[in-house]
Amino acid sequence: MTAPFGRPLVGNDWAALADDAAPPRTVSVVVTHFDQQAQLDRTLGALRRQTHPSELLEIVVADDGSPSAPRVPAGVALVRQEDRGFRAAAARNLGARHSSGDIVCFLDADTVPERDYVAQMARLPSLAPDVVAVGRRRHALLEGAGDEPIEIAGPALEIAEPAWLRDAYRRSGDLLEADDRSYRFVISAVLACSRWLLDEVGGFDESFDTYGGEDWEWAHRAWLEGAALAHVPGAVAWHDGPDWAGRDEADRLHRKNAETLRLLQLIAVPGAAPRALLGPQADALITLRTAPSVASALVCIDSVLEALPGARVIAPAHVRAALAHDPRVIDAWPGRTRVAIDLPSPLHVDPAAAERLREALAAVGSGDLGTIDFGARMRVSATRARARERRWGRPTGWRAEERSAEGFRPLGDAPDLEAYLGGWWQPPSA
Repeated sequence: MTAPFGRPLVGNDWAALADDAAPPRTVSVVVTHFDQQAQLDRTLGALRRQTHPSELLEIVVADDGSPSAPRVPAGVALVRQEDRGFRAAAARNLGARHSSGDIVCFLDADTVPERDYVAQMARLPSLAPDVVAVGRRRHALLEGAGDEPIEIAGPALEIAEPAWLRDAYRRSGDLLEADDRSYRFVISAVLACSRWLLDEVGGFDESFDTYGGEDWEWAHRAWLEGAALAHVPGAVAWHDGPDWAGRDEADRLHRKNAETLRLLQLIAVPGAAPRALLGPQADALITLRTAPSVASALVCIDSVLEALPGARVIAPAHVRAALAHDPRVIDAWPGRTRVAIDLPSPLHVDPAAAERLREALAAVGSGDLGTIDFGARMRVSATRARARERRWGRPTGWRAEERSAEGFRPLGDAPDLEAYLGGWWQPPSA
């Protein structure tokens, strides 16, 4: 699908847009709600005060099965789904399907935006539709705040915002230096992206039916699809009450562990996946194009998987038949991986080369580095770089780098398999 407007970024460099004026675009604000009429009233009142042109602003309340339908003023759309537990992901998707703006901005009913919130959140996605913008969620005890504008009531009633999130934005330059784990700093209560990107990435995973995790999964998926992540500190919305981690809940650790277990079923990046257990997802997908013999393929795959034990390997049929006992040797992979590795023919990866291979996996996809070639023997490429170029139908500025192929040694037709397994085999000279 061709981009409807704007231009692609290089890597995650949304700072390149610092001096660009955003053209006015239609914005749909999807407000997720469950049985919070007073908080919803406050949030809808704040949305009526936005500096973004009112004729370009659409508001959709997506109700997650409240006991009775919420009241919304004229001009605000209301869509509802039945109550089948906590289904914020499905509610957001429902609201997005019933909206029409170029930019989709997600808010929660208990999160009240300041006057310039929508304009600030829409700016970057309006200029570069690959951008996922996350606002600054501050916290206050707003019950009984009266009719004062949130810019006054919020600071007067403020409570602490999460230090881990504030510090992460500071360390990363407001996500300018985002990496493969920066999805943890994307909060769906203060989130905006272009409809084009939302359609390309897909909506929130509706299998999430308890609090937390669906925004991280979506942000990780968007990252793999080539999205750029940006924190917009001037886009402030005030959450009524503390962050989840600051609430007095006896089962917090149990619930957080349940969320982490759910996410490791879907996210395989280092730091989110098990260190030794074979997870259901793969961080890297290796494609071995040809194999003159099963012996050469075995030595190749064994040495590569020794370096990258959680990877999956697509191999020719005769190799898969011989190595069918290992579930990592496959004919196709239905999921997304962070990195793709192309092997034109079998090679052996020695220990020093294995370390350089792991370094390459950590490097691609962050900054503007899209591809690393180890001579003609192996190509390591970031899925997100390829996804963005596919989406735009042309190169989008990802950098390619050539590194030494030392230690990546091509194999002959028939390496001595007994010697390799026994430990006295000598790899061929480069």
